[in-house]
Amino acid sequence: MAARVHPRQLAFSLPHAESLTRDNFLEGPANAAGLALIDSWPEWPSRIMWLAGPEGSGKSHLAAIWAEISGARSTMANALTPASVPGALATGALVVEDLKARDFDERALFHLMNLAREDGAFVLFTAREAPAALEVDLRDLRSRLRTIPVISLAPPDDQLFRGLIVKFCTDRQLAIDESVVSYLATRLERSSAAARRAVELLDSEALRLGRPVTRALAAELLRDA
Repeated sequence: MAARVHPRQLAFSLPHAESLTRDNFLEGPANAAGLALIDSWPEWPSRIMWLAGPEGSGKSHLAAIWAEISGARSTMANALTPASVPGALATGALVVEDLKARDFDERALFHLMNLAREDGAFVLFTAREAPAALEVDLRDLRSRLRTIPVISLAPPDDQLFRGLIVKFCTDRQLAIDESVVSYLATRLERSSAAARRAVELLDSEALRLGRPVTRALAAELLRDA
């Protein structure tokens, strides 16, 4: 009699929409200054502002909240070209995401800042570093960048970090208990990005193995990571 073969469960990498609303934003000391900036619009100290912080610190979430209330369009910094600048500023507000050294068109950025000033438009830049840290060849652009007020975001404290773990699980409709949250919070790098990656791994492996998400599974996966 032939042995029964049990089909292996396959894990499919399906997109999981992360909620980027104001109500879904987790506030803590690390990001309070950024949230205060968004909430104070349009009474900004400058029409061009800069959000700086490490990966996963909440820059994109804050930018999405501001875009919703201001009607801002959004673009990645490396997608901006001189020809696209007028259209990008058409609503009078623009988010420019992920500005990184040597990964943007300097002429486009200079044109953007000039046109925004002429039109009285609002611009919000997000980047991992402050503008002074960027390597820029155009002297006038370098000078302009260094005048932009910078709001810095810090890595999350313990309470915020635990809240982020729960949020990422909720975004993926993943049920976990307090023991899993505590285990992850004490063993992961203290960053939103690390929490997101760990939750993604737990979700995909639990589905692949047909197991619930438990502290034991988290321990196995982190030990092998």
